Amino acid sequence: MPASKSLYAAALAVVIAATGANAVRAETTQLRIAQQFGIAYLPLIVASEKGLIEEEAKALGIAPPKIEWLRLSGAAAMNEALISGGLDFATAGITPMILTWDKTRTTAKIIGIAALGSMANILTTNNPNIKTLADFTEKDRIALPSVKVGFQPIVLQMAADKAFGKYDKLDELTVSMPHPDATAQILSGHSEITAHFTSPPFSQQQLASGKVHQVLNSYDVLGGPHTFNVVYSTTKFVNDNPKTIQAFVRGLDRANEWIKANPKDAAALYIKAEGSKLTPDFVESIIRDKDVNFTTAPEGAQKFADFEAKVGLIKQAPASWRDLFWSGLGEKPGS
Repeated sequence: MPASKSLYAAALAVVIAATGANAVRAETTQLRIAQQFGIAYLPLIVASEKGLIEEEAKALGIAPPKIEWLRLSGAAAMNEALISGGLDFATAGITPMILTWDKTRTTAKIIGIAALGSMANILTTNNPNIKTLADFTEKDRIALPSVKVGFQPIVLQMAADKAFGKYDKLDELTVSMPHPDATAQILSGHSEITAHFTSPPFSQQQLASGKVHQVLNSYDVLGGPHTFNVVYSTTKFVNDNPKTIQAFVRGLDRANEWIKANPKDAAALYIKAEGSKLTPDFVESIIRDKDVNFTTAPEGAQKFADFEAKVGLIKQAPASWRDLFWSGLGEKPGS
């Protein structure tokens, strides 16, 4: 082969090699993130408003993805969009995420990306005769966003299992109802709804009214703080975009640090971004609540999974909480 052709072939090989290397390193140019409604999603709101994910992507040496922030309600809609490829990151309660993780082990292989924070849920009642779970009668009705499967119904089952040794003892008393509607009905006192298992800000609103009292706190059921909502994706997307995942979690970590350092400003940002009618002082009080902790580290994940396996909601519990999440979270003090 003539020298000129040899040089050309060598140069072409270098170009192909470089192109191939860049192709391997190339990550997604867009990121479609769906979130639900409420203060539990404050870290995502802060990250969005302040461009923290894009900043972290630049710091990691990748082009910041174009982020599309979507709103979907409920785990079912999230999962359908995620599995069909219409979404990159879904958000939902940790218990529904574990169910989806189990159901997709051999298909989409759902994996957790990060926790959105630990947040106590409260079972409230307007019935003065109810002090414990044992005081509920067949005349009472407990409102939940969904019955049997969902965050609140599963925690209620865990509580019933501890109290009675029968996890589904209170299931027949549960009624599916959105948090805002249930709050209005329980505060009215003129409804069949006598109890409501709910999350911030509804729990704080109800307790502040003086018309209801607390029956139990989900932290007591779990024996300590637990994750409420999580962000999750497919294993393929995670494996194909390692730096994007890293940038996202770093962005959330920065958002959480900012929220804790600036609760007053965080409350104002939330109200403006969401068009919320809540007062700044009220939102700030939730952010400062001792039972609210914005962190990406999962808490209580293994306990939820073990219970879901015990009652047959999932086929098998993971050996460790780390099996439920992206490997990068393994360094965090989770549980």
